Amino acid sequence: MKREKIQLTVNSGFSKEVLLQGTSHSLKEKARQGDKLSFLHEAVVENWSNKDFTFSYSVYSGDLSGGIHVQPSISQDYDDRDTFSIFILPGSGNRKVFKKAVVFVVDTSGSMKGKPLENVKNAVSTALSELVQGDYFNIITFNEELHSFSSCLEKVNEKAIASANDWMNANFVAEGGTDIMHPLNEAMALLSSAHDALPQIFLMTDGSVDDEHDICQTVKNELLSRGSKSPRISTFGLGLYCNHYFLRMVASIGKGHFDAALETGSIESRILKWFRKASNTIVANISIDATGHLNDFEVDSEYIPDISTQCPLCISGKYQGKFPETVVATGYLADMTEISIELKVQHITDMPLDNIFAAQQIALLTAKAWLSADKQLERKVIKLSIENSVLSEYTSMVVLQTNLDAAQKVKQKPKGRTGANEPLRFQLHGLKLGFGDKAATRENLLTAFGDEKPLEMLKIFKKAGGCCSRVADCLCCMCCIKACNRMNDQCAILLAQVCAALSCLGCYECCAEVCCGGSES
Repeated sequence: MKREKIQLTVNSGFSKEVLLQGTSHSLKEKARQGDKLSFLHEAVVENWSNKDFTFSYSVYSGDLSGGIHVQPSISQDYDDRDTFSIFILPGSGNRKVFKKAVVFVVDTSGSMKGKPLENVKNAVSTALSELVQGDYFNIITFNEELHSFSSCLEKVNEKAIASANDWMNANFVAEGGTDIMHPLNEAMALLSSAHDALPQIFLMTDGSVDDEHDICQTVKNELLSRGSKSPRISTFGLGLYCNHYFLRMVASIGKGHFDAALETGSIESRILKWFRKASNTIVANISIDATGHLNDFEVDSEYIPDISTQCPLCISGKYQGKFPETVVATGYLADMTEISIELKVQHITDMPLDNIFAAQQIALLTAKAWLSADKQLERKVIKLSIENSVLSEYTSMVVLQTNLDAAQKVKQKPKGRTGANEPLRFQLHGLKLGFGDKAATRENLLTAFGDEKPLEMLKIFKKAGGCCSRVADCLCCMCCIKACNRMNDQCAILLAQVCAALSCLGCYECCAEVCCGGSES
């Protein structure tokens, strides 16, 4: 029997009513004071809980509202400027959503074959059903060639949606290579005719291409040339072969949203959540007047995204100077009237803002460092990663084994080490996304997902050959270990004898390879 305990403290950051929506574990509310709540789960269990802990809540707000939190910098190495975070709640009022002109740009290269492309097709079909009359849409598929559902934007109606679903069933076929620039240019050209709707591109790909830097520059030029009517570009990465930082950068430049799925089972749900967040815009072209009061005001993202009904707007950054008591955020509603939102500035000490936004800042700075090849930005990422213990592409995670007694330390001391008191070090691999795999994309390898990756083997098993390594792989399986625990003594003895015999055969094979050079004599 084990005692399991979860203690949770929620600080919403707003002096609004907080409503609990759901949790994966049974939690009892212990205290509530303003925007701070505390919960406790405590139970005697036979086995530890092995499901992910999730907790969701909503902050009630009748209309658009928000605030700014500022905090003096506690960083010693990364950045000595102070930290700010801006939150704007969409509110529960029935504000009008912008009319949408949507182009889905879907990768149908050979690596998308099977479940990935099937899940994407299902998600796009559901997204089409959520468009309303007055919206426009089109679908572009790309591999080495480009195929469009229509030569122009189609008005949303039942007949057009049914035709689009039939077209997807016939044209969502995984084959060929990957070319992102051509379909992206085609989508932007299609949206140039969307004068009475907010133009939006939803790009979904599992590959990495050679001209990613050129694509980022093209998107930036388009944003500058079309101003407030520039298309919002949201990107979605599938698997591990695509360059997630390139996709994140395109979304940041395009005032859109980025998301990814690393498991096939989550593709459809994550795409729909990503689409709803990006498409339900109620305030566009947000600007903050803080720059007029401060010596330095830097937002982590390239541009401030629009406000959606599906989630609060949350941006962070660094500043120098002194914030006024209130700051005004302005933007445009769906009827193109201007709206102003007054944001009260709060100086806080009980929330570590640097820690809260560390992962977000690391991801955005890494994307900027990738685009600019700026070594100074890379060093910033490294310092920020070390200070907040958040893994980055330029740092590694190492496990130290320190619970050995002196005899064990001497016995297990690696070669080349001096001193018996030094802990054993194991570097963990496979925790980084990387910057895409262009070779895998060119070879059209099937999309790499976390749930389809082969288990890593120990070095000794990698060096072993023939049937011995395959037997070792099987014996290392957790299912096999659990089965062995249920064996009676006779079965265990028999299994041990079989393993010993196989080991002898493995030794004989190894000796023959080393001594006889692999010859038959």
